[in-house]
Parts: sequence; C-alpha cells; structure tokens
Amino acid sequence: MNKHMVFRAALTTSLVICAPAIAQTTGTTSSGTVTVTGTVPSLCFGGTLTGGSNIDLGVLIDTSTGLLRTDLPAPTRTLTGAFCSSRSVISVEATPLLTQNATGTPPAGFSRTVNYRATASGWSPTSAVFTTGAASNPAASQNRDTAFQSDITITLDNFLTGGGTGLRLVSDPLYRGAVTVTLSVAD
Repeated sequence: MNKHMVFRAALTTSLVICAPAIAQTTGTTSSGTVTVTGTVPSLCFGGTLTGGSNIDLGVLIDTSTGLLRTDLPAPTRTLTGAFCSSRSVISVEATPLLTQNATGTPPAGFSRTVNYRATASGWSPTSAVFTTGAASNPAASQNRDTAFQSDITITLDNFLTGGGTGLRLVSDPLYRGAVTVTLSVAD
C-alpha cells in the first residue's frame, strides 16, 4: 500500500470518528486546520563513476630517450548524476604517480615520481584543480551557492617528472597515484 493510501485511510478514519462530535453541534459550523509538515535534509551524492575506476596511462616513458612522454593518453572519467540539495563544496585531491616496487632513493639522474594536474569540472563556475608536487593548491575546493545537479568530469594533464624534466624514470612495473573528488554540503 503506498503512502498516499495510508494517509487517505487515516484521514478518513479521523473524519468518521469526529463526525458524531460535529453532528452534535446544532446550528453552527465547526472547522479545524491540520498542519502538514516535512523536512528535506541537506545532502549530496557524488554521482556514479563511468568509464572505469582506473586510468591506465600505459608506458610512461619515451623508450628512445628514457624521459617521460609528453603525449600521455589520459581519458576523462565522469561522475554522472551528482547532486546537492543545498549550498555545496567540490574538492579534488590527488597523489603523484609513485613507483610501487622501487621504493628506495633513486640514483642520480633518475626519479620515481610523476606529478600531474587533476581537474574536476562541471559543478562550480570555476573548476576544482589540484596539482601534485605543488607547494599549495588554493583552487582545489570550489563553492556552489545553490542546490544543483550535474555530471562532474575528471581530467588529468600536465604530467611532469618529479625533480625536473631532465630526469629519467626508474623502471617499475607499477607507478600508482590516485584522484579523490569530494562533494559536500557547505556550512
């Protein structure tokens, strides 16, 4: 039984029970007001990730030079169906791509880190942007002043070798980083 039928049945029962009391009133009209209330809490849903939870960049280096490739293919990912029922904040954080097996200090001329820029766009007028290896990331959180629904697009670009572009990357079967997008109710 749906909610409307239950309410209608309860209201009908109340009116039937009250009918004798109203009927006893002679020559006057009696009425009453019932207040109906409800609430909608402030909440956010970050959407459903489409395109897979892994972005595989493939071979990171130019095999003829040993230097980081400048043409890394980084497909976008989308959080579909995101919404907030009130003011909100979108934040993006990222960790650099780091070797998972070669964890010691790299030899001179080598690095075990790839930095990049992660962008979450489509939610706020200004995209949330986080650059790994940067001293600060003031644009990593952005506000939206109204309730909203939209898809959020995540992009990666501006890949740079940690320590300088002239360094080569240490061989490792797995470099791993992560991007976290958070959608939350604003204070």
